[in-house]
Amino acid sequence: MSQERRLAVLGAIVHDYVHSSEPVGSKALLERHHFGVSAATIRNDMAALEEDGLIVAPHTSAGRVPTDAGYRLFVDRLSQIKPMSRAEQAAIAEFLSGAIDLDDVVDRTVRLLASLTRSVAVMQYPSLTRSSVRHIELVPLGGTRLMLVLITTTGRVEQRVLDLGLDVDGAGDFVARLRTGLNAGADGHTLAEAATALDDLIDGFRPEERDAVRRVVSTLAEVLVEEREERVLLAGTGNLVRSPGDFPRSLEPVLDALEQHVVLLKLLSTAAAGGEHIAVRIGHENPYADLQSTSMVTTSYVTGGQIVGGLGIVGPTRMDYGASMAAVRTVAAYVSALLGE
Repeated sequence: MSQERRLAVLGAIVHDYVHSSEPVGSKALLERHHFGVSAATIRNDMAALEEDGLIVAPHTSAGRVPTDAGYRLFVDRLSQIKPMSRAEQAAIAEFLSGAIDLDDVVDRTVRLLASLTRSVAVMQYPSLTRSSVRHIELVPLGGTRLMLVLITTTGRVEQRVLDLGLDVDGAGDFVARLRTGLNAGADGHTLAEAATALDDLIDGFRPEERDAVRRVVSTLAEVLVEEREERVLLAGTGNLVRSPGDFPRSLEPVLDALEQHVVLLKLLSTAAAGGEHIAVRIGHENPYADLQSTSMVTTSYVTGGQIVGGLGIVGPTRMDYGASMAAVRTVAAYVSALLGE
């Protein structure tokens, strides 16, 4: 019983500190929570929690605050994440559904997450290495010029204009036959698979058409294989500045780390590799020293049943973990549904 009560006291300290930003004392605990025990018992419980390294006194006051280990135990004991309200879910769905393209989806997602959690929101663009070909379009531009358009299952659109060295307008149904052949060979395949699948396409065309086909296939192969740009977008850095007390040393290293997108990409890629569960890194659990005064809540999003990227938030360790986890999970689910349409 005493162990369960101590864990309840830890939960109360986390709750009160997150919402007040003030160290929590035994008197305040008794006033705000109904433990049904004496003040001396609560003080003993707090002493035990401090001895276990779960809470600490930030200065000479009687109040205590959670440590990274205390937050970790609290998060691990969250039996379930309280779902967002129907009104909140409806607002999220309406906001995201207004996106006009992939860039707009990503932009709306990070702005929405930053607003919901009052933290820095980050999202990895869908990885080309995990994308598949949805459609290849060929658009004649007059004379010998043609626009090649590649659309992936994650909404990425790549365009190239090339000179075929063949009069497209006078080549009959050449463009239609080439379009059909490209989509038959590449549709549904990953980008690397599609590049290999198109190797034999050239031999199926007339000798006078093969140079033009070779140029299209070669250009498409460059797009499929060589384009491996990985990007991340973030929003809400101003949210960190509004709570400088959560970064007693300096906020500058945190802001510097957030500018290093390669760091964020590695963290989000790790989250994506871990599946669709919610991952929470607290303080010193973060492998990057400049982010060890923060916590990260991340998850992956999917399209076509395949994980294609990660998203999440970065904020002070003094955050509402339950609400943050619910927001990240809900937004990721709507992003997955939107990109899968």
